Amino acid sequence: MADVADKFKKEREIFLEHIQNTGLRRTEQRELIMEIFLGTEEHLTIEGLHRLVQKIDDSIGHTTVYRTLRLLTDAGLAREVRFGDNKTYYEHHYNHAHHDHMICTGCGKVIEFYSEDIEALQDQMADKFGFTPTHHSLRMWGICSECKAEKADQYTAPSGAQPRVRVKTTSVE
Repeated sequence: MADVADKFKKEREIFLEHIQNTGLRRTEQRELIMEIFLGTEEHLTIEGLHRLVQKIDDSIGHTTVYRTLRLLTDAGLAREVRFGDNKTYYEHHYNHAHHDHMICTGCGKVIEFYSEDIEALQDQMADKFGFTPTHHSLRMWGICSECKAEKADQYTAPSGAQPRVRVKTTSVE
């Protein structure tokens, strides 16, 4: 983990300062969880991160992972995202460019994207209504190109129907 620790030196400083400011102490368990999270560029659930942590230290419990993810989020290092499958995912936030998500309701693939046009339109709408945005999240559900090629006519849903989503992650779930 030394390479990961060096790689995320600034994030470690931010995290340690945050836990000190909240009256908590530095622990090896918290640092291990932070390093594993930062070393994984996936959208992770608490359960997924817990499985990764357990591979290295099986004494670390689910609650410790949950609390550490909350600390990482409060420190601005992680961000919660939801894709419509009743789970909360966490992704890197610090030093990562803003992006939005497309979620395939066929296979569960999550595609990150950025659009200057969408950002400009959001700013125009905010100005029109005298609204000052602090942050936003755009999620689109649909069918990815691979699923569309496999079963072109299978993925039609009635207007207004909620999509059934099962997010696919590559490393842990």
